[in-house]
Amino acid sequence: MAEPAASPTTAFPKPRTCPHSVDPEYARLRAEEPITKVSMLGGNTAWLVTRHDLVRQVLGDTRLSSDRRNPGFPRFTADQGNIFQDLPPSMIGMDPPQHTEARRAVLGEFTVRRIEALRPRIQQIVDDRIDEMLAGPRPAELVAALSLPVPSLVICELLGVPYADHDFFQQRSSRLVHRSTPFDERLRAARELRSYLDELVAAKERDLPDDLLGRQARKQRDAGEIDHLALVSAAFLLLIAGHETTANMISLSVLALLENPGARAEIVADPGKTLPAVEELLRYFSIVEGATSRVAVEDVEIGGVLVRAGEGVMALASAANRDPAAFERPDELDIGRKARHHVAFGFGPHQCLGQNLARMELQIVFDTLFRRVPELRLAVPAAEVPVKSEANVFGLYELPVTW
Repeated sequence: MAEPAASPTTAFPKPRTCPHSVDPEYARLRAEEPITKVSMLGGNTAWLVTRHDLVRQVLGDTRLSSDRRNPGFPRFTADQGNIFQDLPPSMIGMDPPQHTEARRAVLGEFTVRRIEALRPRIQQIVDDRIDEMLAGPRPAELVAALSLPVPSLVICELLGVPYADHDFFQQRSSRLVHRSTPFDERLRAARELRSYLDELVAAKERDLPDDLLGRQARKQRDAGEIDHLALVSAAFLLLIAGHETTANMISLSVLALLENPGARAEIVADPGKTLPAVEELLRYFSIVEGATSRVAVEDVEIGGVLVRAGEGVMALASAANRDPAAFERPDELDIGRKARHHVAFGFGPHQCLGQNLARMELQIVFDTLFRRVPELRLAVPAAEVPVKSEANVFGLYELPVTW
């Protein structure tokens, strides 16, 4: 078993400046040093894991903790503060048994059957947004017109959050996921969002409406006692994750399909190909980096390397999903690929709770947009589309389109 390297030679995370590629250094590391020590932007060090099989091992190992309050947890921002020290953990930062209980409580809200029941409403939301875009000026800006409002409306209706407040929570979630946001601003954004949700959840506990938060409050009351902090933490995670990730996947995927007219034509001609295309797009872009961070709570061997208790570990989905040992020609976008073993939604106990909802939203958007606006095209050269190079959730700031 190898001992840790004396000092890291690679800095992490690296900016993503191109929508279609990840930093070539990750490919080199995957081939030569699939687990290697890196210097984190936040000043501490961590182990970076880049091989697909090892990433799955990390994400399934309960000796590796998701608790962001641990001082060894990988830090993505240059400030020395830790906003998670000041706030109760959300589900993404919990370990068993707390995580197991919190996840089990809401798991029934995200079954395939329950999500399928949302299909007509999601279809209406997508059609309404496209109607509004088509009635407006050209060129249109797709992020504002479609990518953000669709998942925001869906998660608001699911949770019972007033959509009229979407500017408030979108602005604060954007500050939280952007690595350049100063610590004080990030902490203030987190506190303001939790304060907003604290009041919202308190109202749900009084009225018990038929939405996710109301049903959870009713279930807890019927079991004996409402856990207010647990409901606020769940709302915090679901609200941010429910719109931020899907919005960026819509924008990036539309860009990719506009640049690949053959793939676009395939899903228009045969909607049965859309879901496999969604899986491939998820693999290809792998937009989330921080969700797969861990810290060892005891010594553990990964890929023949000894990781000591207290050391951080980064399981890099974007590198794992470009692993040629797991995917043939991984740098190519191939919508016919069988890519369901990707780790874009994570793996193991923390695998994305809302993945069925995200898949459905993406499927409906692509099928509807390209059927209704077959002549859709970019309004600027692809190289001029601004990317979120310094965000922990990769995506596009804008996507100008016309038809």
